[in-house]
Amino acid sequence: MGGGHLKLEGIKALLFDLDGTLLGLDIQQFLPVYFQALTRRFDGIMPGPVLLDAIMKSTYAMVADRDRNRSNREAFWDDFLRRVSEPIDKLDPIFSSFYREDFPTLHYMAKALPEARQLLIGAQERGYTLVLATNPVFPRVAIEERMRWGKIDGIPFRLVTAYEDMHACKPQLEYYQEIVDLLGLDPRECLMVGNDVQEDLAAGRLGMRTYLVEGPYLIDRGEPRLEPDLRGTLSDLAALL
Repeated sequence: MGGGHLKLEGIKALLFDLDGTLLGLDIQQFLPVYFQALTRRFDGIMPGPVLLDAIMKSTYAMVADRDRNRSNREAFWDDFLRRVSEPIDKLDPIFSSFYREDFPTLHYMAKALPEARQLLIGAQERGYTLVLATNPVFPRVAIEERMRWGKIDGIPFRLVTAYEDMHACKPQLEYYQEIVDLLGLDPRECLMVGNDVQEDLAAGRLGMRTYLVEGPYLIDRGEPRLEPDLRGTLSDLAALL
């Protein structure tokens, strides 16, 4: 425990992943249900396989994009509109309706983690700056909905990374650099907390300290092999703080 305290010396900001970290959500189980609901919304407008193929390829293009002059939203739509025949004026309102009306019905796939809210409240009381560093591949409305599922929507995060505002995605170092630039901090003053070895621990390459959340939602694709500074449960982290 003492070594853990030493590794937290000088930390001013805590960056938290959302899915599988602060929210009990198995993303591999969630995505097929999410895509099924999305294709239903586009019935009669675009065949499901065409829609999903375009979304997946455009999401990969967005994740790979490193142009700091355009948002993730712009990177996604620039690529997506080249793959489909419908104009943005027709498609964007459909996506908006889906996230406003259909996405909330998927709440049964997730569960709130009481220890997550307790950890955040305790960290706030101790003066830490809180960042919801969820991978900004979703629009803000979808992130705020998942925050409600996790009962952390009332937490005063300094920053919530959404695809409308950010200009890079995990695991790109540009994503983490943009966060520290917005906070006005040094990477060494930040602790990234997440359950995904390759996406969340990448922050360590910028100089952030990292905490791997162990448990049923841990994701490790094997490569690249990254090691956290600390590891344990959310309750373990609360004890360290």
